[in-house]
Amino acid sequence: MVNKVILIGNLGADPEIRRLDNGAVVAKIRVATNENYKDKNGEWQTLTEWHDVVLWRGLAERAESTLKKGYQVYIEGKLTHRTWQDQDGNNRKTTEVVANYFRSLTKREGGSSNSYFPSPEDEKLAKNPAAALYDESKTGTEAPANPTAPTETPASEEDLPF
Repeated sequence: MVNKVILIGNLGADPEIRRLDNGAVVAKIRVATNENYKDKNGEWQTLTEWHDVVLWRGLAERAESTLKKGYQVYIEGKLTHRTWQDQDGNNRKTTEVVANYFRSLTKREGGSSNSYFPSPEDEKLAKNPAAALYDESKTGTEAPANPTAPTETPASEEDLPF
């Protein structure tokens, strides 16, 4: 089964950063994607969709130092749903993208390099996205080589979905 989201859009605000009691860092960003189409009168219309994106640990720290309102970003992650209670005790449901990789597509101010090309850090994260979840300097351990790799189990005809 696959739960993968890819977004390319613009940040609606600077990242919101929180540091939890256990030392973990979490960032929330809002990303706008646009869809352009012609209406029945032949006029171009733009439909904007807003996405809530959550970044954890190393990704959150990198987002804090590199992303700003208006920047265009490329994000890979998974779609999640969670329920919570607001201040008035009402049950709420939220749909979010939990990112496991992001790349700024906006050229940095004063920078001579084109940010469309991956940095060595991006190459490392592309090979092992889980590395962004771990801080080797604090734990002394490396991220697992492929933490989401499925284990091979023989499938019978009864297991097939069709």
